[in-house]
Formats: sequence, C-alpha cells, structure tokens
Amino acid sequence: MSEAGHIPVMLERVLELLAPALGGPRPVVVDANLGLGGHTEALLAAHPSLHVVGIDRDPFAVEYSTRRLRPYAERISLVHAASDEMADVLARLGLGKVDGALFDLGVSSPQLDEAERGFAYSYDAPLDMRMDTSQELTAEKVVNTYSAADLTRILRDYGEERFAPRVAALIIRERVKDAITSTKRLADIVREAIPAATRRTGGNPAKRTFQALRIEVNAELAALEAALPAALDALALGGRVVVLSYHSLEDRLTKQVLTARTRDTGPPGLPVPLPAHQPRFRLLTRGAELPTEDELARNPRAASARMRAAERIRVDED
Repeated sequence: MSEAGHIPVMLERVLELLAPALGGPRPVVVDANLGLGGHTEALLAAHPSLHVVGIDRDPFAVEYSTRRLRPYAERISLVHAASDEMADVLARLGLGKVDGALFDLGVSSPQLDEAERGFAYSYDAPLDMRMDTSQELTAEKVVNTYSAADLTRILRDYGEERFAPRVAALIIRERVKDAITSTKRLADIVREAIPAATRRTGGNPAKRTFQALRIEVNAELAALEAALPAALDALALGGRVVVLSYHSLEDRLTKQVLTARTRDTGPPGLPVPLPAHQPRFRLLTRGAELPTEDELARNPRAASARMRAAERIRVDED
C-alpha cells in the first residue's frame, strides 16, 4: 500500500478541530486508530512541538507507520494495542492527561486492499477479517461454529440485515455440506439467501453480512464503548476529541457517549445550575458532519464518513 494511495479522511477538518487544543508548549494527541498514519503525519507536520501516541491493533499498521513517520521518531510513541487499552497505554507512558484524541474507526485501506486479509467480498480469499492477526477468533470460526441464533443476532445487530434469519439458516445448511472457508463462497451463500427483488437494489447483498462479521471478530463496538470514555477522561481542560465513524452503529454509539458528557445532569427547574451537575464537555459539531463534495471527488472512500467532536470545558470536581 503506497502512501500516495492513502488519503486521510476529512483531514483538513480534523486539523482545524484539533488545532485550538494544541497551542501549549508540549501538546500530546492520542491517535486511537493509527492505521497508515496519515492523520498523525499531518498533525506532526502542523505542530512542531506535538507528541503523538499512536495505537493500533493491526501489527502491519504499527510497522508501516513506524517507517512512514521516521522523520518524527522523537515525537511519536507507536503501540500495538487495541483502542480499549488506551488508559493502560497512557499510564505506561506516564501520561496523565492529553490535549487531543482522534478516532478514525472502521477498516483501513490495506485491510480492504490486501485480499488475503479476508475483509472484502470483492476478492476470493480466506475468511479471516482479523485486525489483530495474533488473535484466535476469525470470521471462518464464527461462520462455522456459531449457532443459528447467534449468527442471526450478529447479522441483525451489527449488519442491520433484515434477512438475518434467512442468511443464518442458509449458512448453517451449507456448512454441514462443507466448511465455509472463503469470502467468495460466503458471498455466494448470502446472495442466494437474499430475495431476488432485494438483490437488484442497494449494492452487493453481502455487504451487511461482511460488516457484521468484521465487527464481531474484532469486537469493534465494545472497543469503542470503552475507548471513547477513556479518551474523554484523559483530556486536559481545553482538550478536544474528534471521531470519524463509517456506519450508523459507530456513529450512534459516539453520539450517545458525547451527548451524555455534554448535558446538565441536575434536576430540572433549579433556579441556579449545580456545579457538580454541569457538563464537562461541549459539542464542537452540529450533529454529524459529512465530507464535502470536493473531498468525495478526491477520496470516494470518505462517502460513508461521519464526524463528531467535543471539547473539555470543565475539570471534574474533587
């Protein structure tokens, strides 16, 4: 994967939103989903005193970004870890507070582009889908060992697949004949399970099933549910968080977490707000911001991106 082929999503807006938090003498940003390091590289170039802690569960991403960011080697700490290990990572580095946090969620370009990773239904490849290639659970194991009820739940909850019971039932029938080990066979099974009228619209019918399996294999929503609050807790006064999500489940969870931190929790009708119940954060975006038309022309993969951001405006009371 070449750097030239990697365009960081909504980069200018990410830089704009984080910049006001990075004016101190030694600011720190944690990039919770380092990927190919495009956002981190731009942040380091824009802020000469910035230190970035980059976290990624994909060993390839850490290795690649280590090479890419070599000119900034003294100002980076790149760690192979899941985002929900953020609090431990920051503690090990002796960082009590950070000034910025960036979440660029979802699957990265090399994971999609390299057929052997098994993320894409457009290639015939082993059913893998692991972001962290050292973990045991793979998409193949999910497809061939989960019960019909569990498969249905995953497809419905993580893929928002309205034909989840039909898809799960056909997977169960087909795996009895022979284990389902390739992306092509799984995509063909899904296509057969979806009614013909539905197959004619809405793109590849396997898209929702592949999304659901990827989320299950990598526990993506559970990681975000733990990592985003940890990032908010770590932000110094004036610190900012930016979240880029790529499907409704991620965006909904992000909205819920940020909304909870940006509202007054005091009893309604009080003449004077109670300091202990006043919000510690304020939203920096109105709803979810979308990519501009210019961005989409340059980077079609940004089409599904949704951005939300918040700033810490109060510290917790002792």
